[in-house]
Amino acid sequence: MKLFYTCLLCITCSLLFSQDKTHSSYIDLNYFRGNIALHNNDILHLIQGHPEGYILSWNKKTYGYNNWEQRYNYPDYGVSYIYQNLKNDVLGEVASLYAHYNFYFFKRNLMLRIGQGIAYTENPYDKETNFRNVAFGSHLLSTTYVSLNYKKERIIDRFGLQAGLGLIHYSNANVKAPNTSTNTLMLSLGITYNLDEEEPEYQYTLPDNDRKYTQPIKYNLVFRTGINESDVVGSGQFPFYIFSGYADKRINRKSALQLGTDVFFSKFLEELIHHKSVAFPEENVSGDEDYKRVGIFAGHELFVNKTSLVTQFGYYVYYPFDFEGQTYLRIGLKRYFGEQLFAALTLKSHGAKAEAVELGVGIRL
Repeated sequence: MKLFYTCLLCITCSLLFSQDKTHSSYIDLNYFRGNIALHNNDILHLIQGHPEGYILSWNKKTYGYNNWEQRYNYPDYGVSYIYQNLKNDVLGEVASLYAHYNFYFFKRNLMLRIGQGIAYTENPYDKETNFRNVAFGSHLLSTTYVSLNYKKERIIDRFGLQAGLGLIHYSNANVKAPNTSTNTLMLSLGITYNLDEEEPEYQYTLPDNDRKYTQPIKYNLVFRTGINESDVVGSGQFPFYIFSGYADKRINRKSALQLGTDVFFSKFLEELIHHKSVAFPEENVSGDEDYKRVGIFAGHELFVNKTSLVTQFGYYVYYPFDFEGQTYLRIGLKRYFGEQLFAALTLKSHGAKAEAVELGVGIRL
């Protein structure tokens, strides 16, 4: 599997290597070592040794030939492959593939990388052969990694160095229980290699009034769905359906504020209510409680080219059954197709406790 992911990254990069005069590219290879953070006492027995691995990335550099590139200080974007040995026979090894952005600060010496992707763990929970692995309930996981590096390119010919710290998160977002997840805090050291001998010139063409930008209030309708499971192992995976409506107001080129409502139809909650009523009579659950919920939320949308980052904070105004608290969070990505249609991939959670990965489609009117 590790070899498969590495080959896939190389094939992807080879397809992208064709350059024009508006971009250049580079690769970087980083070794990392760190610790699993204790975010939940249930994983205390899984924290052993110091996880280590490597990160191999291909990056496409921008120079401002599109306006959004200038607004974000000429970021890079690309793909990353991470191999990690979690130094625990229960957790095993994990291989993951990401799409990422690099953002630059302090005269481009400080680089913030944010990546989102999918991971494969070789050794998930099994009630007979691996019952101690309460972190990963399935082979496939959602994964996020963030790193902050000091970077210096072309120190010797096309070779450079970078070093920094970061975090790698693995979770299946309760698609299947158990799912306590892991967070690896890491230190890294790596080399960079520029694939192009010469690079284009940076463009500075934005008008002085570029930041002055507004739109009328827009109205959004979104449908989200997916499958998930309660924390009761073996209780089964069930579909959920979410209908959302909200208004947003662009306040500048990069940001919009949101206000709206969600209606949740979570079938796993219906099963959990039944389970509680039968298995835990001391909790006074009758089994007739409504599994539906209604929430209101406020949010923010950060626009980066045709992709945007969405963050929302919500509160259930209709909450007949107590499950993980009355507030919720949503964070994720939207991809626009034209001016109105979009797709969304978001994570809904209650604090640090994930409830679901949501696949959505919507329209912005």
